[in-house]
Amino acid sequence: MKLSIVIPVYNSAPMLEELFSGIRQALQGKQDFEVIFVDDGSRDNSWEKLEALKKNFPDAVTAIRLSRNFGQHNAIVCGFGFVKGEIVLTMDDDLQHPPAEIPKLLEKFKETNADVVYGIPKNRQHGALRIAGSYFLRKTSRYAAGNTGEGSSFRLLKRHIVEKIAQQQQRTMLFIDEILHWYTGNIVTIDVEHHARRQGRSGYTMFRLIGLVLDIVVNHSALPLKLMTWIGLLSSLLTFALGVRFIYRKLMYDVQPGFTAQIVAILFSASVLMLCMGIVGQYMYKLFLLQSRRPPFLIDKQI
Repeated sequence: MKLSIVIPVYNSAPMLEELFSGIRQALQGKQDFEVIFVDDGSRDNSWEKLEALKKNFPDAVTAIRLSRNFGQHNAIVCGFGFVKGEIVLTMDDDLQHPPAEIPKLLEKFKETNADVVYGIPKNRQHGALRIAGSYFLRKTSRYAAGNTGEGSSFRLLKRHIVEKIAQQQQRTMLFIDEILHWYTGNIVTIDVEHHARRQGRSGYTMFRLIGLVLDIVVNHSALPLKLMTWIGLLSSLLTFALGVRFIYRKLMYDVQPGFTAQIVAILFSASVLMLCMGIVGQYMYKLFLLQSRRPPFLIDKQI
């Protein structure tokens, strides 16, 4: 079975040659493979490096350049449209996923015949903030979107799952792990090594991770709408209780409600309404993106 490896590339020119060399060393003579690099709007000379790899290994390398940065998951889905293998592997471009670990995923796939095999790092070699952000992202994915399993960008997939994802008509932010858990429950994991990033900085800053969390909550769950319902119910009960209290004081003691109480009640109600309007606005914006039919990525060049 031919293996297609999809790698999103972003500002990783110094590591591309070593990455491809590691893949060849791990698989040559053992597994028929191809590597599909998707340059996600890199600002360094990553594309020139990919052109050189394509020139030296024309049968094993496919290089795609997107018109701008569309995000890691959209770049991977773009690569899915070019795969030729019966099984597909995705991995990062920064060598934190060692190519020597690829055979582990292949062996696990042969043992279990699972639809998806995740390579889960035993010890994540990230900074403390990145580890905390990734942990929060996984927890949010689990409780907000119903994803009950582990996730990693180092994953092996069957061809029919890849084809379903490639045909996904979602034109907003894509999050592959949520889509995978929607299409199949036949998912297994295996522990793999994880190395520290040797050069450059990760594109996933803390602010970007927070943005990804918000996108997951809005795009893959109805949790905000449920929270709006509960907040509205609780605020209504609280307002009703305060109203009964003031009416009771007026009837029994002829006490006029104070100015402070009125201001607090008005500000509380207004803040709840503004919060709910903001959440509804986010869903309306997502609907607008779907109706506008904007593609999740645009290809500038392919070799």
